[in-house]
Amino acid sequence: MGSDRETRVSHDVHVWPVRVYYEDTDATGFVYHASYLRFAERARTELARTLGLENSRLMAAQSQPVILPVRRLEVEYHAGARLDDALEVRTHLAAVGGASLTFDQMVVREGLVVARVKVLVACVHRGSGCPVRWPPAMRDRLDAYITRKDQERPEETRREQHGA
Repeated sequence: MGSDRETRVSHDVHVWPVRVYYEDTDATGFVYHASYLRFAERARTELARTLGLENSRLMAAQSQPVILPVRRLEVEYHAGARLDDALEVRTHLAAVGGASLTFDQMVVREGLVVARVKVLVACVHRGSGCPVRWPPAMRDRLDAYITRKDQERPEETRREQHGA
């Protein structure tokens, strides 16, 4: 599973391209349902990378090593994708909690939503496995991203979201 285009951020959506390979399909030639979860996971990982929050860096932090396990996952399948389809996984960081992140993701083929994924990840101490609040440096990066994406969003969209 890979991409033939670069990852990008447009307004408040991180876009990660993915090509459907043979390994992603089932016996019918359609993308196997679990492959969409793999696509979504890699897209979230690439968004984290753009924020400087690579998994290896989080786990190796001296002061507070954390991991981000999935706590809740919802998937809706809308249409099928096939071998060689060029897809985009569009990831929106919907909410930052004290010890969690919520992502809304869409897998899209030529403008058609193929699947929607909503994911809640928890911030957990690597050693104890207990939920912990975001380390300050991580929280600063997340807050900066939320602020930046809000400023980059077209004015009419900001008004709609903030009730103006």
